[in-house]
Amino acid sequence: MKLTADLISNSVSQINALGDRELVLRDLKIPAIENLGVTKDLNDAIDFTNNDLRVLGNFPRLNRLQHLLLNNNRISKIDTGLFSYIPNVNTIILTNNALSELGDLEALVECQKLTHLSLLDNPVAKKEHYRLYLIYKLPQLRVLDFNKVKLTEKKAANALFRKSDGTDNDLIKSLVDNKTKTFEVGEGLDNGSSGIVGLTPDEQLKIKTKPVQALLALSMLPRAACFAIAQVRLS
Repeated sequence: MKLTADLISNSVSQINALGDRELVLRDLKIPAIENLGVTKDLNDAIDFTNNDLRVLGNFPRLNRLQHLLLNNNRISKIDTGLFSYIPNVNTIILTNNALSELGDLEALVECQKLTHLSLLDNPVAKKEHYRLYLIYKLPQLRVLDFNKVKLTEKKAANALFRKSDGTDNDLIKSLVDNKTKTFEVGEGLDNGSSGIVGLTPDEQLKIKTKPVQALLALSMLPRAACFAIAQVRLS
């Protein structure tokens, strides 16, 4: 279904459980992001869960937008320059998409306020150095894949990717240069992910099937992680 101005205008815009104004565009089989200028920058969050998006891009300038929910799409590309249009985004949930290479994540570096990110169930999450790569490239990141970023991980990332003079080493440069060259529909999706570290299978299932209140009840996680999990709402 094409994301028309009429469809957006007739969609639900509500205050969610976290107190944010959220535009709900889930379960519509939307193939591409477009016409968001009609929202007049009135939303803190946009929920694109369960659509058919292939590219994360084509946003107008939305200064108010802070949270993007993009679970269960086919996103394999993030447009360079995207975050100059949505500069205040701090949460991006991309669980179960098709991002394949570490270099495909380079556009996220431009998202200077990004503190909460999920790329679970993307092929890229199985790449060597995946977690340390993102921690190094996004030093402001607080929660990655629903696990709090630790100081020891930041030190390990710096040791792995930084030369003694403070510049990037050849390893990090090679990973940045490794980008997906082609995309085929349906390729690369893998449902065999090991899931969220530290949670039982039942608790992981709750994250994908239960409402926000149930997710916030997972009190064994840091508050910041609970915030990110609450954004998923894969009902």
